[in-house]
Amino acid sequence: MYEYHSEIKKLLDEVVDKNSFVLDKVIDLVSRTVINDEIIHTFGTGHSHMIGLELFARAGGIANVNAMLDSTVMTSEGARRSAEIERISGFAKVIWDQHKIEKNDIFFIISNSGRNAMPIEMAQLAKNNSNKVIAITSIDQSSKYPSRIKNQKKLYEIADYVIDNCVPSGDSIIPIGKDFSGAVSSILGCFIVNLIVTESLKLVYKKGKKLPLFYSQNIDGISNEELFSKYENRVKHL
Repeated sequence: MYEYHSEIKKLLDEVVDKNSFVLDKVIDLVSRTVINDEIIHTFGTGHSHMIGLELFARAGGIANVNAMLDSTVMTSEGARRSAEIERISGFAKVIWDQHKIEKNDIFFIISNSGRNAMPIEMAQLAKNNSNKVIAITSIDQSSKYPSRIKNQKKLYEIADYVIDNCVPSGDSIIPIGKDFSGAVSSILGCFIVNLIVTESLKLVYKKGKKLPLFYSQNIDGISNEELFSKYENRVKHL
């Protein structure tokens, strides 16, 4: 009945079919990160930051997630401003230095185009620090355009694990006359990270380990304070 609905369903299946091998690898990595009580850092700029935020401090989410949120790259501080800042080489190091990052931590870095300075340089900083990097990106879009850092690789060429979000170049999927609308990168990105977390937690549970899960604070009798206290020294925005 609705074209956007039918097209999204196709893309969800495509994401799983195309990435099944790498998804299994990432699910195993995340499960081990949870079992070993290490931190999962997430980073994205513009709308991509919402995918990292999807993992952070929410009902049903895992507590060992540090979303590297920074107002300079969020549209709340100005859409054109954030778009310009994410292209500035060297700025990723400023944000990196504000977080506690251990060598066994892992990173989710989300960038649909994978060509701007901040996600590329954040991935490189993580790699240089011996952290495993999982990229969520559009191979279709990223492969068509050069990196915005001269002589530098794009995100998918740096990461240890690359998950293709199967988003067509330009993001929007519904043709209306000569134009397109209906962005899909946020929905597909949030789907990908929730798939990974839920499947990872199944593995953690099979190992007999306690799940570090937040619950809705709008349910009477529920408190997340134990987890907040446990991670507040390692997770900046708790």
